[in-house]
Amino acid sequence: MDELNKNMLAAVAGVAEIATSASPEALFAAVDHCIRPVLNQTLCTVNRYNPQTESLTRLYSSDPHSYPVGGSKKKAGTSWGRHVLHEQQLFIGEGEDAIREFFDDHTTIRALGLRSVINVPVVSRGVCLGTFNLLMTTARIESPSVQWARVAGLMATPGFLSLPGEQG
Repeated sequence: MDELNKNMLAAVAGVAEIATSASPEALFAAVDHCIRPVLNQTLCTVNRYNPQTESLTRLYSSDPHSYPVGGSKKKAGTSWGRHVLHEQQLFIGEGEDAIREFFDDHTTIRALGLRSVINVPVVSRGVCLGTFNLLMTTARIESPSVQWARVAGLMATPGFLSLPGEQG
């Protein structure tokens, strides 16, 4: 087994331990750090979904200056919201045109040098609880990165389920 695989397995084991004993925020940070060696994400955010208001509220940010915890976005009536929140499908945005088309904050994203995004719906028992979001400086996203993003969403699920008011 190569060094990266050994390190990733150790990191996943660390996330599993944190998932049983730490706060949701600590778990989200651990997942962010766990997958960074393979995805090389520059920004990771985690958002809780409120289906009544069709909005997302940020629970975690690897860059709290640019994307503070507590910030929110309305997604009612958007194709992104339909795809990710309602249909519970992964969103992959590659290149500046995709970022500009789907995100109101595209100017901030571009200013940070970010050129691609993977938004993972975090789902439990058919209910979308929120999203795990990874933004990279590369314009293209390779298939292994998509699979690791899916794993990140799964690893983050216990954090969502431990939030007050979550039914899952």
